[in-house]
Amino acid sequence: MLVIDSTYPAKDFNQRNGEAVRQLVVHYTAAPFASSLRTLTQQGVSAHYLLPDPREAGYRDAGYDELRVFQLVDERQRAWHAGASHWAGRDNVNSHSIGIEIVNLAREDAGVFTFPPYDPEQVEVLIALLHDICTRHPQIGATDIVGHSDVAFWRKSDPGPQLPWPALFAAGLGAWFDEAAKNAFVRRFRMGLPQEVEVERAFQRYGYAPAKNRQAFQQRVRAFQMHFRPTDYRGQLDIETCAILYALNEKYTSAGE
Repeated sequence: MLVIDSTYPAKDFNQRNGEAVRQLVVHYTAAPFASSLRTLTQQGVSAHYLLPDPREAGYRDAGYDELRVFQLVDERQRAWHAGASHWAGRDNVNSHSIGIEIVNLAREDAGVFTFPPYDPEQVEVLIALLHDICTRHPQIGATDIVGHSDVAFWRKSDPGPQLPWPALFAAGLGAWFDEAAKNAFVRRFRMGLPQEVEVERAFQRYGYAPAKNRQAFQQRVRAFQMHFRPTDYRGQLDIETCAILYALNEKYTSAGE
């Protein structure tokens, strides 16, 4: 059951200036509920929704015995969640997106990332929330439900490889590749991967920003792998990663070649 609570409005947001909502961007907070709520309502950033972790003692200590979603910014307003970003040929994703922050204690220690799993109840409520939003914004397409790392791969890792994107897809939300198509491309690419300039075009065709250098190319591969091949997200372009990218383009952009 989806319970929306608007008790804590954010102070930092502005107008969309007539831009329609085109994307849903999923984040993790990398902080507990109380500090996440404080940051997103009082400290120069914001999101439209905050989804707590029902297992967190701090959330229960705040007096909540059910999992609810906190609406911090009205969907008609522009929340400050994505920062420098790009998707589907457009910069400034904040202006045409809705941001959802999920409480999850992911962390980075000297370049080493730890990504805790999401609570199953969080995933259930996220699915209900996404359906609710998409009902109001039917122009949001399958490839427009993305992670922060998809739209800002050069600086972000959220929501990380633990978010179960296949479960969202099974619920009719977001994009996923067809296994048969992926396997066909795997067989094709065993003869050799496409030239890198072709792979670059394929990433941009799907929605990602251009890679400005070698490091950015690897960062983008890593972000893509965290979303679509989370068992291995080292950022190295391999046969399976390339096959998944081409299978997605074949399915969603009619441009698998």
